[in-house]
Amino acid sequence: MKSIVNAKIVTSKEVLEGYVLTFNKKIISLNREIPKDTELIDAKGLYLSAGFIDIHIHGSNGYDVMDATPKALEEISKSILKTGTTSFLATTMTMSQEQITKALQNVQSFKQQEGARVLGVHLEGPFINPIKHGAQDPKHIQKPNIELIEPFMDIVKMITIAPEVEAGEEFIGYIKEHFPHIVLSIGHSNATYNEAKESFSWGVSHATHLFNAMNPLHHREPGIVGAILEADEVSCDIIADLIHIHPSFFKLLNRLKREQLILITDAMRAGCLKEGISEIGGQKVIVKDGEARLEDGTLAGSVLKLNEALRNFYKYTNISLSELINMVTVLPAKKLGLDIGFLEKGYKADLVLFDNEFRVHKSYINGIKTKIR
Repeated sequence: MKSIVNAKIVTSKEVLEGYVLTFNKKIISLNREIPKDTELIDAKGLYLSAGFIDIHIHGSNGYDVMDATPKALEEISKSILKTGTTSFLATTMTMSQEQITKALQNVQSFKQQEGARVLGVHLEGPFINPIKHGAQDPKHIQKPNIELIEPFMDIVKMITIAPEVEAGEEFIGYIKEHFPHIVLSIGHSNATYNEAKESFSWGVSHATHLFNAMNPLHHREPGIVGAILEADEVSCDIIADLIHIHPSFFKLLNRLKREQLILITDAMRAGCLKEGISEIGGQKVIVKDGEARLEDGTLAGSVLKLNEALRNFYKYTNISLSELINMVTVLPAKKLGLDIGFLEKGYKADLVLFDNEFRVHKSYINGIKTKIR
């Protein structure tokens, strides 16, 4: 049993001082008393929160989920600990059916030893609209096909789909009925405002990297963005790297989607590395000045770290620290139905200690201190 003292503890509602968090594999208590026979951990004034959750990340440290090897998942898992990320969805790309199958098989059979916890898979493509393919290779896009992924429904936790494509409605309805644990997310889509609204009634409940790889907000055709902004029940995520979205939108999103807004990285294999030449989905990527782009200039995911996303969003809004941290803990945990993300009794002891610049000093997974590289 361990107890963290002298921390500014960020709960889902407030920041507590003078409290003690006691845990083993799970959180035991949060109060002002230090239990007997406990190992004391002095936080020395650092902030303490639940571990961060990234629901959209392709790679890091030179490795990608689509490498389809245990080594790739291990290296991604270990490298992102320094960003405060203690769990994530391994996110796939639109590639050949064989490559997608291998990536899914790899996650399904993965025996994790250390590093951030692999929660399952976010299937980003291949069921998207070619018009909004972004950095996804359009030659591998296909219409929604349950047979491609049905053997892996135990690990698939989120699917990004363009609902307006052929067979989109039938696919979404089938997933909602037979696999209600899977989050269906509109993304890489050219749906109209009305089509997007209709998809919410079919089962779509989230939007992938809002604003990006979708039609723009327009005063005569609000499009997907307009539909999302007015749908209180639909959540969304954003890449807060100051590149994918202008920071002036952070305040607007915080007002309109406060309880439904999640921060992600959409990081690719160049994440946590120096700038230079990289690769995503079999395509060359040039990383320069904090941007990852294909040779034609298309944004190709990001090299954002999740703690950097928090710092950026905090800088450009008046959000409270508790509400901010909820965007990478409470809200993704609720969306995926996880027993992490809260500093409350009975939840898994995934924890992170960080300073006022969001630099990560320590993290714990299942109550065990991790090795931050």
